[in-house]
Amino acid sequence: MFPLPFDLADAQAGYLSDPAILIAALLLDWIIGDMRWLFRIVPHPVVVIGAVIGFFDRKLNRDTRGEINRTIRGAVMTVIVIAMAASVGWGIEAGLRYLPHGWVFEIVLVAILLAQRSLAGRTAEVGRALRNKDQKAARDGLRHLCSRDPKSLDSPGVARAAIESLSENFSDAVVAPAFWFAILGLPGLFAYKAINTMDSMVGYKTDKYLAFGMTPARTDDAINWIPARISGLLIVVAALFTPTGRPLRAFRTILRDAKKHASPNAGWPEAAMAGALDFALGGPRDYPGEGTKTTWIGDGRARLDGTDIRRAVILYTIACFLLVLIFAPLAVSLPLR
Repeated sequence: MFPLPFDLADAQAGYLSDPAILIAALLLDWIIGDMRWLFRIVPHPVVVIGAVIGFFDRKLNRDTRGEINRTIRGAVMTVIVIAMAASVGWGIEAGLRYLPHGWVFEIVLVAILLAQRSLAGRTAEVGRALRNKDQKAARDGLRHLCSRDPKSLDSPGVARAAIESLSENFSDAVVAPAFWFAILGLPGLFAYKAINTMDSMVGYKTDKYLAFGMTPARTDDAINWIPARISGLLIVVAALFTPTGRPLRAFRTILRDAKKHASPNAGWPEAAMAGALDFALGGPRDYPGEGTKTTWIGDGRARLDGTDIRRAVILYTIACFLLVLIFAPLAVSLPLR
């Protein structure tokens, strides 16, 4: 057996706790963003997950198969992809504990799978374009935030869509990944990203995906149930520290309007954002292959603009900071694994 160039016991004993790694990753994400330069060289982990899902979609979800058959095959795909993602996460986590300062690599990996800065940056770009009266740039920027077709949206519609995406993705792309990493480490984080990616790729209520994507969509609803509610409450508290923020109204809007959303989860952060900033969000919206939904969330202004997007980004940034504070006591009390 070859001797190791370091003391294995020391490497394992000095490994940071998951809360400490998470706090460092959240802060690092604000500093480095989505590292587009790196992913011009190597594929992003979510791109790899998406390729696996695309393979199963092509092989299992064929038009010639019946609904029950496709439902079963979608469930099989869900189990296999989750198991694969969790196993990869477990393997990487176990391997890093054998490396001196392996927690540094884990911090970077977790930061890559969060989207605080990139989400804020892309939303802010849409706001700047609207303030500059550049409708084309605003619509192009919106394409990076959500799956809605921006061609039919006027300026207030683009602004609302950007703010809705910011609030919903605060849960899906920030709070939920952090939550599942804190609970289950890298296996939990990888499994969450796999489920969320499956939902975004095959979770549509179209003829092609209604049956095949049912299990991924329901699984995504289940694992986002707690994070979505945490996200809404974080936005309520963040409103206390936001200029013109209205925390009580945000909380009341959650209680009244969160259930109006078609999703059992997205209504929480969206209603909190609407109430906190006195907006009306939702309204008519078109998704590929789906009908138009007309329910409004919040009873404030619906004709929003680039300045309103800036206010929403400020509120979102404060909520992200509060998320760090939630894990700080655990990081201090559990400094090492």
